[in-house]
Amino acid sequence: MSSPTETDNPGPPWPRARPRRLRRTAPLRALVREHAITPDRLVLPLFVSEVDVTLAEVPSMPGVHRWPLERLPEAAAAARDAGLAAILLFGIPAHKDARGSEASADDGIIQRALRKLRESGHDGLIIADVCLCEYTDHGHCGLLADDGTILNDASLERLADTAVSQVRAGADIVAPSAMMDGQVAAIRGALDAAGFEETAILSYSAKFASAYYWPFRDAAGGAPKFGDRRSHQVDPGNAREALREHAADVAEGADILMVKPGLAYLDIVRRTREAFPDHPLAVYNVSGEYSMVKAAAERGWLDERATVLETLLGFRRAGADFVITYHALDAARWLAESTD
Repeated sequence: MSSPTETDNPGPPWPRARPRRLRRTAPLRALVREHAITPDRLVLPLFVSEVDVTLAEVPSMPGVHRWPLERLPEAAAAARDAGLAAILLFGIPAHKDARGSEASADDGIIQRALRKLRESGHDGLIIADVCLCEYTDHGHCGLLADDGTILNDASLERLADTAVSQVRAGADIVAPSAMMDGQVAAIRGALDAAGFEETAILSYSAKFASAYYWPFRDAAGGAPKFGDRRSHQVDPGNAREALREHAADVAEGADILMVKPGLAYLDIVRRTREAFPDHPLAVYNVSGEYSMVKAAAERGWLDERATVLETLLGFRRAGADFVITYHALDAARWLAESTD
């Protein structure tokens, strides 16, 4: 008995919709594709260290390294040559104290890194993270009272001073991540007063108190020595609160909004896109998300390339304009190799 053919069951006499017609070949799929990932929509986080004298791989983040200052231009050049949108710098200082003094020091690790990159001729966009957690001996994002609680308002001046020092050293964009109330207004005021009115602020406006950050704390040495950060980061169960955080930062002068982490918060990305259609929106594909894919790929449980590219596409489809991701260099290489 012969196999059935399309003509054996022609269906109704009127024309039939056939979405499959546009999926038949790679050129057809590319022609009608609604969203795409390109390297110029990816930002690469980089860790620059005063502690490490050689390139040091982060144990919980295979393929991610802590870069000694002298070698940082290599990493920046690789990002630029891959066509990435920008790099995002995090500093690992040799000295820490209760005020996080090195965060705003003229000879701090990030300030020296920024000058090093500019002196080396790096002309790509550089974003500088603004927080105190990597610089304080207690590991919290702001100054502390004697009982260990965060001093929100007292921390604002430290964050503002840090942002101004980073821009003086060569940062194009500052990215406050401390989640202190009023931090964007404090930084915007300080930048304007210092003559940096044109410097943009990328706010970690909806940063959730997430379990996905642990590999980052391994990389940056910024884990809190006691307690946690639930007093100032958004509760994972709260969507409306995240939108209020966005709105507050917009009112204070944020130029770009962010949702962090990404995978467990795609609903927040979509709601943010709908509530703030005119604001650029970033998603941070965080360390835990990166490490999960790496671990599964090493065991042969996932196709790393396919999984990463699908994940990044999901962020874009949900509404993100760009993605901060540790996969950025690999993704750019895979995209260059891809024909479909």
